[in-house]
Amino acid sequence: MKIGVIGLGRMGANMARRMARGGARVIAFDRDPAARAALAGEPKLQCVEGLAALAAHMGGERVLLVMLPAGAATEATLAELLPLLSAGDTLVDGGNAFYKDSMARSLELSQRGLRYVDAGVSGGIHGLANGYCLMLGGTPKSVERFEPFARILAPAPDRGWLHCGPSGAGHFAKMIHNGIE
Repeated sequence: MKIGVIGLGRMGANMARRMARGGARVIAFDRDPAARAALAGEPKLQCVEGLAALAAHMGGERVLLVMLPAGAATEATLAELLPLLSAGDTLVDGGNAFYKDSMARSLELSQRGLRYVDAGVSGGIHGLANGYCLMLGGTPKSVERFEPFARILAPAPDRGWLHCGPSGAGHFAKMIHNGIE
């Protein structure tokens, strides 16, 4: 079970740690060398120095979790990452993107043979110890590919994560969550 994580801020780094501690093999990248260095020594977690290296370290149908702020950071990263992906790969966007943008992105990626999951993520700094609430949008097959990792990230394998519906549903649910919060 291998996953790539792009973006090692507080949430991304702790999500990478939780998955590695839960048994997944994690290949991670952040543009900031200090963010990569902070994860040195974590068992089952390897940081690499670029998106090309991340893609090269993963085989088969890859699952990649992008934990970057919605907007320019995500757009620039995806522009660099997409040429490195192959049909059958699954891209999980954990940023707080606008749900209609997620719907459009899903369509665009499906035309390239890629799977897409929009993931609303809640848990903040306490997620490493307590688990993350995951609101997932996408096709059943896309969510199925990410499910083993969702089960590790959630407070328990059978709760704390939900396939909310088609593309856009995960980020829509997170938008409502943020509004209530």
